[in-house]
Amino acid sequence: MNVWSNSAPGRRTTSLAVAIALLCAAGSAGATGNVARGQTLYKGCADCHSINENGVGPMHKGVVGRKAGSVAGYDYSPDLKNSGIVWTEDNLDKWLTGPQAMVPETKMFFDVPDAQDRADIIAYLKEKAK
Repeated sequence: MNVWSNSAPGRRTTSLAVAIALLCAAGSAGATGNVARGQTLYKGCADCHSINENGVGPMHKGVVGRKAGSVAGYDYSPDLKNSGIVWTEDNLDKWLTGPQAMVPETKMFFDVPDAQDRADIIAYLKEKAK
């Protein structure tokens, strides 16, 4: 796409608006995550979660691509268990932005407001929690 096309009056403005809309649509889930930084940030999740064992929260081994509420031996809220959510990178980003907004009756109450922090944590989970 040629954002700066002058082929017709108003074309430059329209093309620029489309380019900006596309960038916004990519959103924070489009951020590139840093696995090493994500591992450091994940330590803040350790009060409730671990990679290999259930605790206050479910284990995260295999979380990317897993159906929400499906880890054996963990007592999920009924709403999360029945949500039908699959933990894609986009859904994990939405979840970490505000779990209560995604599933109001979930047990999870912690959010990660910074988009880069979320991207880094998700990169770590994707890479290390296989």
